[in-house]
Amino acid sequence: MNAAMNEVSAPGAPVVSALERRLDLSLNIADFEKDVDQRLKRLSKNMKMPGFRPGKVPASIARLQYGERARHDALSEALGQLFKTAAMAQNLRVAGTPKIEAKSSENPTHLEFSAIFEVFPEIVLNDLAGVEIERPILEEVGSTEIDGTIDILRKQRVRYELVDRAAAKADRVSIDFLGKRDGQPFAGGQGKDYRFVLGAGSMLSDFESAVIGMCPGEAKTFDMTFPAEYFSQELAGQSVTFDISVKEVGEPVLPEVDADFARTLGIEDGDLVKMRAEIEDNLKREVKKRLQAKIRGQVMDALLQANPIEVPRELIHREIDRLMQSTRQDMEQRGLQTKDLQIQPEWFADQARRRVSLGLILSEIVKQHGLAAQPQQVKAMVEEAAQSYDHPQEVIRWHYAQPDRLSVFESAAIEANVVDWVLARVKVVDKPLAFAELMEQKS
Repeated sequence: MNAAMNEVSAPGAPVVSALERRLDLSLNIADFEKDVDQRLKRLSKNMKMPGFRPGKVPASIARLQYGERARHDALSEALGQLFKTAAMAQNLRVAGTPKIEAKSSENPTHLEFSAIFEVFPEIVLNDLAGVEIERPILEEVGSTEIDGTIDILRKQRVRYELVDRAAAKADRVSIDFLGKRDGQPFAGGQGKDYRFVLGAGSMLSDFESAVIGMCPGEAKTFDMTFPAEYFSQELAGQSVTFDISVKEVGEPVLPEVDADFARTLGIEDGDLVKMRAEIEDNLKREVKKRLQAKIRGQVMDALLQANPIEVPRELIHREIDRLMQSTRQDMEQRGLQTKDLQIQPEWFADQARRRVSLGLILSEIVKQHGLAAQPQQVKAMVEEAAQSYDHPQEVIRWHYAQPDRLSVFESAAIEANVVDWVLARVKVVDKPLAFAELMEQKS
């Protein structure tokens, strides 16, 4: 289409709101119709219709069958190109997809449109003077920490023996349950052969309390009130009734710390000394990761507080969609039915806004101060992560086989560069931290 015959008005893109702009687009009708005709000719060449040779279907018939499609495609492409050219001419950093609407026009040769869209915010990085970051300091990992980790590993490898007795804390139960509110089943309130460990915190405490003391084959009905802060607004603070039946009760049996146990941890010869050494190495890696995460969290909080910015709504909505999808997948992997569960976007609004804001701020810092990930950084991170696998070199080769597999490490390297950049500009105060406290906290 002849771009010279189309126009863009409203120089300077009028401000609609903080980040919204408007561009008026004018599309030449003659050029548009010419493009539609050319598209119909191309489509008609592949048309097959009884009574006509291939490519010889009359234009009038092709227009009847493909006219709407051709006009839609031509209009979409023309407006997209018009908008792109206009935005580039005015150096607008467009965030998301524009909303384009037709306008009334007194010009008989042109179609008029208005494009409303958001732009990325102009970020001016503020001074970090006066910011204080606590750097947690932890003593070396020793025998006590290794023994505690072995206990955790034993619990992770617990097996359950079926017993014919009342369910108690730490038992694994298999149940069927059906929840009702006002006599009607509610979304997400039912399960078949659902397994969970009593006391593990995967179910609400009132629900677990009702199951404790029940024997295999026993059924009961009980009333329960969801907590006021429950994640589902539809159920928060609501009184419901549950019908449950216990199908199995399993008693936990922990493995002995012997050669067989060591082999389950990847120690082929079952040597317990090697096992403890490997646990120590893994612990040190985990401690390092968690200490870095604590510092990183403080740095990100400081950047957000020092640089409040407006965020494009569309970017927030996209991030909310990603978080909702991730939550649904996580629930399904845990055996919960989510088909009828109404996951509300507002549950993720704050988290999404934080993620998008940080992404924009970090991007600006990286651009202004040359903090992009370096190949040697990425390589070191890949190699370190690979050490936790049985065959590190295979893991390293796998990541380097396709460049996109390195993206998570590249992002981590960029974050590390930003953290170092911030720490060099703020007051850092060392603070002792107990091993147990560190491991209890989310990394």
